[in-house]
Amino acid sequence: MTLIGPSLMCADWGKLKDSVDMLERGGVNYFHFDIMDGSFVPNFTMGPDLLKALRSYTNKPFDIHLMVQEPERYIEMFAEAGADWISIHAESKVHLQRALHKIRELNLRAGVALNPSTPLSVMDYVWDDADYVCLMTVNPGFAGQSFIPSMYKKIADLDQLIAENGSRIDIQVDGNISYETIPKVMKLGATMLVCGTSSLFNSNDLEQKAAQLTAYVNEQYNQLSQRRNA
Repeated sequence: MTLIGPSLMCADWGKLKDSVDMLERGGVNYFHFDIMDGSFVPNFTMGPDLLKALRSYTNKPFDIHLMVQEPERYIEMFAEAGADWISIHAESKVHLQRALHKIRELNLRAGVALNPSTPLSVMDYVWDDADYVCLMTVNPGFAGQSFIPSMYKKIADLDQLIAENGSRIDIQVDGNISYETIPKVMKLGATMLVCGTSSLFNSNDLEQKAAQLTAYVNEQYNQLSQRRNA
């Protein structure tokens, strides 16, 4: 199964509760929160109070993407606010293995986020400590950017490394995940899609858009499964 996670950074913040309701009715699997501190990336977005405000409106997992300089300082804060999954950037000021262990100690899924130019070798000694890798397919900080073509190879390389290490790590892709890029990233091994303006938040009828996207992703998944089993 391939999971769809709307990036709520791209939603109408004046109607977030309604957006969450519509997206859930449309069949999405989780909600993605981009937390930015204005230091690690040149933008500010979201915080724990926003999670708390939305947590009672859905039982879907909250996926927290910490684009912050010192993520270890905020892990417990977001866990208490309602996070289910937390990914941290290997490029930030972080003791990576310790931080991943801390996330898991709180009974949350732990993810490693990697910028486009960051080599996959940073995963060498944390394979057993991560549940998923968030591959940025654009440079982080702003919505509406173009997919970086070289990231297709990076997805394939990561999928191969996961197989070689015998890991059960999911590959999450984040950045211009559109109807054009979805079949390609899924074929290469992506199992978690972060979806924003290019595939979801380009219409006021979010329920219909989410239902269409869910049907499309399920169709792609079924086609891939049939080819692999042929």
